[in-house]
Formats: sequence, C-alpha cells, structure tokens
Amino acid sequence: MKKILLATTAMVAVAAFALTGCADGGGRTTTEGETEAGFAADSVIGVALPDKTSENWVLAGSLFENGLKDAGFEGNVQYAGASNPVADQQQQISAMVTAGAKVIIIGASDGAQLSTQVAEAKEAGAVVIAYDRLILNTEDVDYYVAFDNFKVGQLQGQALLDGLEATYPDQETYNVELFSGAATDANAPVFFDGAMDILQPKIDDGTLTVVSGQTEIKQTATEKWAPENAQRRMDTLMTGFYQDGTQIDGVLSPNDTLGRAIIDSIADNGQTDHTPIVTGQDSEAASIPYIMDGRQYSTIYKDTRALVAEAIAMATTLQKGDTPTVTDEESYNNGVKVVPANLLAPVIVTKDNAAEVYAENPDLLALVQK
Repeated sequence: MKKILLATTAMVAVAAFALTGCADGGGRTTTEGETEAGFAADSVIGVALPDKTSENWVLAGSLFENGLKDAGFEGNVQYAGASNPVADQQQQISAMVTAGAKVIIIGASDGAQLSTQVAEAKEAGAVVIAYDRLILNTEDVDYYVAFDNFKVGQLQGQALLDGLEATYPDQETYNVELFSGAATDANAPVFFDGAMDILQPKIDDGTLTVVSGQTEIKQTATEKWAPENAQRRMDTLMTGFYQDGTQIDGVLSPNDTLGRAIIDSIADNGQTDHTPIVTGQDSEAASIPYIMDGRQYSTIYKDTRALVAEAIAMATTLQKGDTPTVTDEESYNNGVKVVPANLLAPVIVTKDNAAEVYAENPDLLALVQK
C-alpha cells in the first residue's frame, strides 16, 4: 500500500490558514438571501463521532463545534453512546439528513455498517466525508480525510525495533507481543499492516520472537479499543507465557490508551526490573508522563486540531461550489470504490524529540517540561 507522505508542518499551516480564512467570512452570504455557488453559507454541517474512547475523539468534538461556528455554519455534532454505538450513529446520521445537512462528516463507530445511512445522505444531496476512519462497502462516500494510517503503523513498527536495539544493545533477539485495535474499526488493520510491513521480516529472520505465537490480526484485536480488554489479554499472555522467567522485551500497542493498560499489566504481573518497549498513538496527555519517565517508549502525534481544520476547510470549499483538495486517489479502496483521500503526515514521538514536536502545542509541551 503506497502512501504519500506530506510535511506535517506545511499541512498544519495550510489547515490552520484554511480554518482562519473560513472564520474571516469567506464564502458567506453577501446580502440577505444571496449565497455563493454550492450551498448556503449558514447551512447545517453534521458531524457524527464514535463514543468517547480516547482523548482524541473528545477533543475532536469540541474543535468541530467551535470551528464550524467560526466558519459560519450551523454545526450538528453528535457522539454515539458506548453501549450501542452503531445503532446510535445510524440514527444520528439519519437525523442529520432529515435536518438538511449539506455535508456530513463521519468518524465511523463501525465503518461497515453505515451504507444505508450514507445512501440516504447522498439521495438527499449531502456530501459525505469519512473522517479518520474509512467508510466501507459503499459508493456513497465522497472523500476521506485522515492521517496516513499505514505510515502510522510503519512508524510504530520501526519505533519498536529502534527502542529494543537502543535499550537492550547486548541482546541479539527479543521477545515481543502484538496488539491491534477494534475489529470494527477500518483503521485497525491498516495500522497493523503498516507495523507488520516493518516487523514481519524481523520475525522471519528470528530477531523477534512472538512468544505467544499470536501474530494474526484476529488474535491480536482489542474489542472496542477498550483498555480493560487490552489489560485482560496482556494478563493472560503474562500468565500463560512469561511465568517461567521469560522476560517480555517489547509490545506493539496501536494507541496510547491500550499502551498504558499493557504497561500496567506487565508491572502487575511481576516484571518490574526489565522495562518493555511499548509503542502508542495519539499523543494522549495521560501518556506523556509515561514517555518522559521511560515507561512508554513512543507515541504518534496526529494533531487533531489540524485534521479537524482540514475537514472544515473541505466543507467550506464545497460550500463555495469548488472541489476539495485530495492527495491520494489510489490507495483507499473501501471494497466498492477508491475514495479520494486527503492525508496528513503523522510524526513519531519519543522522549528525545517530544519538546520539539510539541513546540506548537502548549498543553502537551507543558507536560513534557513538567
């Protein structure tokens, strides 16, 4: 899967400029009753997000609410509930269609179960933008805006190798375990495939040993991205494979929430004098102390502010009657069509470069400097 790597700084600047431009009045109604080509500048823009399983989604919701308002739109931002997220999201999207939303931005709870709702949206004339997670098996999704998620996986895989070599230079082989995200999330296999693009050759040549033998994504999946499920599986792995004195050297974790649960499980199961290399993603505030004190080796910075700004910029472009920018028209096949994608570049973060990477994010920078 070949991806286009964009310069993060440039993309953040472009996205921020686009959002600032929207707030400055571009494309709004010029006189009462007069609108630009496309659709009315104060139209409803729907945003359907999954349940609040991570800091990233919580932040995205508030950014969408404020950003859409500043851009002159009527924002309708909804979260699915934790108990029945798919049904909730289906109902919320249908309600957005009924409310006349001109653009519906969807961070899918389960991208394989929204075809009926996005078909309703298209029939009503709305544009559908898949946000962060691809919507599967439908012709009715128009655009995909996300970070380059295959690259995310590659960065995680390389960070695991780099951390192992730097931390345990006297070892030639390493014991590791693999985790992936929720089976319902279209991104989970993309992250995992990207990581395995780096790790599989090292498994094949014996540098890495997956002691449990669990290397398939079905074996490594974490239901609902729930930390308690990751911790339960890590507890089982520790009990089943690491009670005879075998040390675990590293764990591929697909995000920070799961990474912290995995780290805590390993410590709870008695391995306290041999720090495993654990990866992550999302630069969650709760994981920055773990990284700075060495418990977690790495995370991925995907600036949610930039991604939300880019999604709103796409809506503003559509409002004006223009075609949004895309950077990849080849890679993201949802099973029915290749969805035009606008990709931003992820950045690997370790203790060594955290201050530099978070220099423009005062909240995260403060945690690094604490």
